[in-house]
Amino acid sequence: MDALSKSQLRSKLRQQRRALSASQQQRAATRLVQQLQRLPAFRRARHIASYLASDGEISTLPLLVACQRRGAQCYLPVIHADARRAEMRFHHYRPQHTLRHNRYGIAEPNALRRRAIDPRQLDVILLPLVGFDRSGRRLGMGGGFYDRALAFKQQRGAQRQRPLLIGLSHHCQEVPHLPSQHWDIPLDLIASDRELIQIRR
Repeated sequence: MDALSKSQLRSKLRQQRRALSASQQQRAATRLVQQLQRLPAFRRARHIASYLASDGEISTLPLLVACQRRGAQCYLPVIHADARRAEMRFHHYRPQHTLRHNRYGIAEPNALRRRAIDPRQLDVILLPLVGFDRSGRRLGMGGGFYDRALAFKQQRGAQRQRPLLIGLSHHCQEVPHLPSQHWDIPLDLIASDRELIQIRR
């Protein structure tokens, strides 16, 4: 798949998820919580990074509420543009925290007020995606922020260590096959509003 067709696929899949009605989105978010609650590793997790949905992504708000009710610490990604190359870090989040919008229009914690955590200390990271296949390949928005932030997972033996990487998706975002590049970080699981997909390697 070349860059053009990858871009076309990204555009098509984004249109599909944006076409979902508000009630469909709400049902999908509720079902997502039910799917993840079936996963022992997720129920045990104490430090969980997630995201706030935009552009038709499956909502994580019910999930974040459920996590915080059981005492888990939650974190959201923050884009740090002051670094030599813009990079993503994970900062502490609670629902009462004031958020601000980054250059992509995505709400994020105030990095000056909320502490960041080393991603190696997270138990689970819930990743947004545009598309996925059943081999654990993820099509993102194209910025490469997650791949760079999680590059340590490519080290020998690190794939079996924390954090567990779970892609979150509407079921309509599945595709038969996605190409992978050497810098792509594969997912451990995919959770949609319909099922949990365990990736076998």
